Amino acid sequence: MIPMLPPPSAESPDCFGSAETDLVPPFPGQMTCTVIEGNRAWLGGVLQMAAEERLAVLSYCIASHRAMFPSLLWGGIQSWIRTERSQSVFSPASLRPRDILESRRADAHMRSLAIALLAALPLACQRQQEVAIDPAQLAVFAPLPASVPSEANPATPAKVELGWRLYYETQLSADRSQSCNSCHMLDAYGAESEPVSTGVTGEKGGRNAPTVYNAAGHIAQFWDGRAPDVEEQAKGPILNPIEMGMSSPDAVLARLVKIPGYRDAFTAAFPDDPKPLTYDNLGRAIGAFERQLLTPSRWDKYLQGDQTALTTAEKQGLKVFLEMGCQGCHNGPFMGGRTFQRLGVVQPWPDTKDIGRFRVTQAAADSMVFKVPSLRNIAKTPPYFNAGSVLSLDEGVRLMARHQLGKELTKEQITSIMTFLQALTGDVPAQYVAPPPPFGSTGSGT
Repeated sequence: MIPMLPPPSAESPDCFGSAETDLVPPFPGQMTCTVIEGNRAWLGGVLQMAAEERLAVLSYCIASHRAMFPSLLWGGIQSWIRTERSQSVFSPASLRPRDILESRRADAHMRSLAIALLAALPLACQRQQEVAIDPAQLAVFAPLPASVPSEANPATPAKVELGWRLYYETQLSADRSQSCNSCHMLDAYGAESEPVSTGVTGEKGGRNAPTVYNAAGHIAQFWDGRAPDVEEQAKGPILNPIEMGMSSPDAVLARLVKIPGYRDAFTAAFPDDPKPLTYDNLGRAIGAFERQLLTPSRWDKYLQGDQTALTTAEKQGLKVFLEMGCQGCHNGPFMGGRTFQRLGVVQPWPDTKDIGRFRVTQAAADSMVFKVPSLRNIAKTPPYFNAGSVLSLDEGVRLMARHQLGKELTKEQITSIMTFLQALTGDVPAQYVAPPPPFGSTGSGT
């Protein structure tokens, strides 16, 4: 049985588009048309349907396959349909129009022409099949947590606000031009568009700057995992001679103590500390702030049971993702970030200049081993991998399948997986995409 189209929506008020534009397939994504050569039974079935159903199905197929009609004939049919609508034959609000083919107002010639064209149309329309995902396969994933707390560094409003301020503070760099946000831009999904970052001296860093969003939940920080948490990570770039270039922790504190407001802000953030303004507390404040940088997405709603949160195409992409075995590394609430893995498990990775975690552990087994990146917001954070050498997501998917799984994906499989990955794009916390108000101004807590 050929189904009716669903009720009209705000985006598609009727099945013929607007009177000012060409006809377009109504309700995109709800139905597909499959070519079936010589399917006379299909036309017979359509002609036996109720007028409303017949009109919905035929109009969809005509609009979906405009290229199959000579332009002159198409123009005639389109004008005919618009004329009928202007005479109030159609009732878009309820989607209960009179059948074009039986309309008393329809021109007999155009009615005959439409029947002839439809009889020659080798199409059958049907609803897209719902993609079935085995719930057991979803057990390796989890929704994003509401927070990523730290027992060693409990967050307070004063500590988070201080960390927010420090994250945007350019006084933490030698030439007062760089802040944490320079390389991990919160209004750009926590990353930047360059393969590697440029520091205060104009030198380039050695690795791509990963996104700061959701990073607090990872097993460790940096590509090689050399920092155990975001509190420790926050202190590194400030003293790195290529990045922010400050000479020492004391030099950093000497800057901050001269800025009105920071002394009181540190005291409010660390009220039980007899000496609150310290470099370690700077790291704790930034870390407390970064623990708020979570980006929940439609993927989380899907994992929580909302089957409508993902489109059919995204579910199909998830199915391909699972069939290929991508979840072996990209799992858990962060879709990665919880393990280390060799880059080039099956086939050697083409670029071996960066030997990864070996620099930290000096263990031969850690050569070319890196932290598995999170796939959350992956569609928004190119370029990819430790060197930032892969500029497009489709190429990244292809390379991962080849070098990590030993599989050559088709273009269709790559596109399908990419469609699923779009569902991992989350909502950034809007209140943090700009610096806090200056000390003492309205809206500032200090």
